[in-house]
Amino acid sequence: MRFLVIPYCHRLELSAFFAPMSDEASLLAANAAYYRAFVAADPDGMAAIWGDEEICCIHPGWPPIFGREQVLASFREILRNPMQDPVLRRSERALLCGSEGRIVCIEMVGQAALVATNSFRLVDGAWRLVHHQASPLMVQSEPPPTPQAPPTHSLH
Repeated sequence: MRFLVIPYCHRLELSAFFAPMSDEASLLAANAAYYRAFVAADPDGMAAIWGDEEICCIHPGWPPIFGREQVLASFREILRNPMQDPVLRRSERALLCGSEGRIVCIEMVGQAALVATNSFRLVDGAWRLVHHQASPLMVQSEPPPTPQAPPTHSLH
């Protein structure tokens, strides 16, 4: 019989890895999975995060889309567009109430900023996306970072 011996210094790291996530952390992880599928143009990954029943999606400028098949068809169309910029998230805020959770965040699509709400429902212990809505953000709540100019004079 073989045993895996783990040095004591690594035991804390492993216990943290196997510790159960808080509801907020698992909700944020589900939201991250949604955006990973977007960036990877992965329709299977996208399908895995969406719920099975009572789902809706409103893409910027599109009419509401209802039902799993129609929502996933819209994402397949978006994901296979070779000109689609990556959709990156920032400034996430989780809102939880029992088995319902929402993430409000900023999506960066190329140079465009969108405000998005992703609503999740806890189903069999996993957060499943049931509603996504994104719309253009005309006023930034936080200014974009200012590039640092190189010094124009030397201190030496």
